[in-house]
Amino acid sequence: MGEIEGSYRVLQTPGTRLGAQFNAGISTLEPGQSLSGNMVGGSKSHGLGLQIRVQGLDDSQEFFVIDPKLPGQNLLSEVFHRGNFIESDYFGVEFQNMQMNWVWLEPTKPIARQVRRPANTLFRLSVKFFPPDPGQLQEEYTRYLFSLQMKRDLMEGRLICTENTGALLASHIVQSEIGDHDDAADREFLRANKLLPYQDKVQERIMEFHHRHLGQTPAESDFQILEIARKLEMYGVRFHPAADREGTKINLTVAHMGLQVFQGNTKINTFNWSKIRKLSFKRKRFLIKLHSEVHGPHQDILEFMMASRDQCKNFWKICVEYHSFFRLFDQPEPKTKAILFTRGSSFRYSGRTQKQLVEYVRENGAKRTPYQRCVCLNRHPSPLKKIMFVPFSPRSHHLGHLKNQTTHFFIFIFLFFAFFNLILPLPFVDSVMDNPQLSPLTSKGPLSLSPSFQMSTLSLPSQAPSPLQSPILSEVGSTARLEEEEEGRRKRYPTDKAYFIAKEILTTERTYLKDLEVITVWFRSAVIKENAMPEGLMTLLFSNIDPIYEFHRGFLKELDQRLALWEGRSNAHVKGDYQRIGDVMLKNMSALKEFTSYLQKHDEVLTELEKASKRIKKLETVYKEFELQKVCYLPLNTFLLKPIQRLMHYKLILERLCKHYSPAHRDYEDCKEAMKEVAEIATQLQSSLIRLENFQKLTELQRDLIGIENLTAPGREFIREGCLYKLTKKGLQQRMFFLFSDMLLYTSKGVTATNQFKVHGQLPLHGMIVEESENEWSVPHCFTIYSAQRTIVVAASSKVEMGKWIEDLNMAIDLAKKSQEKSGVFLSTGLNDHSNRSSDEVSLEQESEDDMNSSRTSLDKQTHHRANTTMHVCWHRNTSVSMSDHSLAVENQLSGYLLRKFKNSNGWQKLWVVFTNFCLFFYKTHQDDFPLASLPLLGYTVSTPDESDSIHKEYVFKLQFKSHVYFFRAESEYTFERWMEVIKSAASTTGRMSLLIPKGGHYAS
Repeated sequence: MGEIEGSYRVLQTPGTRLGAQFNAGISTLEPGQSLSGNMVGGSKSHGLGLQIRVQGLDDSQEFFVIDPKLPGQNLLSEVFHRGNFIESDYFGVEFQNMQMNWVWLEPTKPIARQVRRPANTLFRLSVKFFPPDPGQLQEEYTRYLFSLQMKRDLMEGRLICTENTGALLASHIVQSEIGDHDDAADREFLRANKLLPYQDKVQERIMEFHHRHLGQTPAESDFQILEIARKLEMYGVRFHPAADREGTKINLTVAHMGLQVFQGNTKINTFNWSKIRKLSFKRKRFLIKLHSEVHGPHQDILEFMMASRDQCKNFWKICVEYHSFFRLFDQPEPKTKAILFTRGSSFRYSGRTQKQLVEYVRENGAKRTPYQRCVCLNRHPSPLKKIMFVPFSPRSHHLGHLKNQTTHFFIFIFLFFAFFNLILPLPFVDSVMDNPQLSPLTSKGPLSLSPSFQMSTLSLPSQAPSPLQSPILSEVGSTARLEEEEEGRRKRYPTDKAYFIAKEILTTERTYLKDLEVITVWFRSAVIKENAMPEGLMTLLFSNIDPIYEFHRGFLKELDQRLALWEGRSNAHVKGDYQRIGDVMLKNMSALKEFTSYLQKHDEVLTELEKASKRIKKLETVYKEFELQKVCYLPLNTFLLKPIQRLMHYKLILERLCKHYSPAHRDYEDCKEAMKEVAEIATQLQSSLIRLENFQKLTELQRDLIGIENLTAPGREFIREGCLYKLTKKGLQQRMFFLFSDMLLYTSKGVTATNQFKVHGQLPLHGMIVEESENEWSVPHCFTIYSAQRTIVVAASSKVEMGKWIEDLNMAIDLAKKSQEKSGVFLSTGLNDHSNRSSDEVSLEQESEDDMNSSRTSLDKQTHHRANTTMHVCWHRNTSVSMSDHSLAVENQLSGYLLRKFKNSNGWQKLWVVFTNFCLFFYKTHQDDFPLASLPLLGYTVSTPDESDSIHKEYVFKLQFKSHVYFFRAESEYTFERWMEVIKSAASTTGRMSLLIPKGGHYAS
């Protein structure tokens, strides 16, 4: 078989046999080299030098004799030279300052000026710059050092991840240090070495994962550790505590792509380097100056307050270094010293940039640095056993000593089949997101959705299985701890229904503001970057939306403060005076009147934007590309309707408050007055909203239908869309029907990357007749549509669905008869009036058979981001939706935190959930910019759990579609009833019907 590259055997090193104490550092000496000349004995200084103690990444310690008056670069050079580092610029040496914060040793400043007592300070070698991809590391030795850093971060609690991912990382560490799985050896190693804070809890899982790494070399294990770690949100994160302008405690950190803001352990914002104009600090204030197009002219400077000037300056220096290392091509020139006066800091990054480093390694040839892996078999102060790994000889193997070539052959066959999951099928791991190493093909289990109903959105580039591909999200954190926190919160917070109604205003306002940011921040940035929008349209759009956005930012802040007082989170002694919301609502609903003129212009804005996107090719491209971004989770023009729709939400919520309060309640009058104010504005804009919602729906359909023009013709109104089965010579064929006020379209779903529907035919409503014909054709729920051009027979999936279609068709036909003004536009679809029946029903039907089959393939194969629009969901769930259903869904938008549990999982996961457009969208927190997953609700039933479900918690509701079951737990009776109400409004439109025909797709007449 020959030599297996990268495998290692254990050698006994001199001194180990004698039981002598030996430094367990990482040795990278060439053959014949010795450390004797460099080793320093005793603790006395030699000449002007001091003994400086440096701890390696494997926790070993070495001493260096350095003059403290010399720059820090001297110590760095000694450490890198003794360690034989090639890619040394990724690393640095850090120490704890007087405030016990870890800070980096600056290369250009004397050591004595940075450290008060260098001889008594422990310096630590650490990874300083974390590249986004471990493949950028050229040296195997460098990857080994990075894996040691991951090991340290895991143990110190910096690399926060789920228990499942932590166990997987630990299993690769075990594989790299002791080789293939052996039950006794694994238990001994894990007993002697602490890899995870919660190691005892997941020890069996670590061993289970370790068993799968059969034959994996230490170098391969190192690479797997880095590959898994880089996909975690906390990879390379070093927190710097700060507070924003409102005093909210946050953590700042810097990464290769820019600055990140965390609240707790959750990332709430990212500022890419391309968006940042300047970074600076003034005393304790850290300032981020953004390009004006990112947040608009009113918010181009972000300010954060840190604990001290030193901490502020330290973080600024780290940002400068990160920017220089990852963004610059060449090392920045040092700042020239001023003759008389200095302005600003002279600090500059003094090492090689990543680009220079990669070129240096390539030009000099990436040499395989020999090194030793040190394994501590216990934590006691006994001699450390040292294991040296060297390349195998052809007669040795990582799996054991192989006697002959036949054994090699059988081992190869065994590993080959194990790799393809034929001999060793892998048990299901909690979730794909939890286990980034595993392919989604191996993730089969009780939590997986069937392929036909995994709704895909946009996957993250270069990251294996994305959580966006289905509503399956990983279960993170300790379930017991989560439930304890929830119980404690329930006991601590108010229980009055008025409080939860007020909280609904707050939670939906948070979602509403995020929706506005899709236009004011994200879309603005996209069009400015490409210079795609005419100046006049820019002014029209943003001069109308920006003032509304700014108003609601202030309103949200007031709501947040009032709820904090109500809950007793601040000024608890006066909270009794603030257990109301009417005064805040009255003040802001009155102020909203000033924005009526802006809201009235939304009709013009939407129309002009649509015209411009058709007229200007660059704007059309930017528009379409923006809709593919994760942040644009709904059709773009939907977000322009949000301000008017929000008025309706205020009105409905205030009505609930007034209904709850007695007239004598102190908050009743304010709530009643606020309701009158918002009702007055809503009445003025009601007709405008109806017109805009119709226009938005028509433009959305125009983009998703192939072979049709002028769908947004004046006077046309959308009535219903849904799936019916059309009777042809080949049997029943699935078709998507669209009913408008002047015509009926039928289409099929093409096998295209864009998921668009192809128009097969159109029937004008003028002169149309609809009759039930179940008895004539012996097809359940069948009816016949007679038109001037042709007659078609269609079947619905249930009697309820058939009734809805017939009722809406007859209503539309009557309206078309009464209409004095007929539409002069007959759509050009490529199917002319004189085209014969066979050309439509025979030549196109073979294509439709393929469409039928493609419809049953996994939705996660779809690349278009709007696979969860009602059109696509109706197709896959075999149902229909009317315009009145859309209007009802708009009124019932809701958001808030829920606990979610799968049918066969043990624990609950806390998620921020948004209901809109017949879908539930799942976020980690309300600060997230885009959803992790979505769950279309059409076709689902909502109920309370059965006895067989074994759910013994209050306020739990159950969602079910066929075998897909989810449980959600609300925080109160009111929120439980609200979620049940809004979900029923979306799910009940389907009639919860069963599929009409078997999987074969043909009806046998």
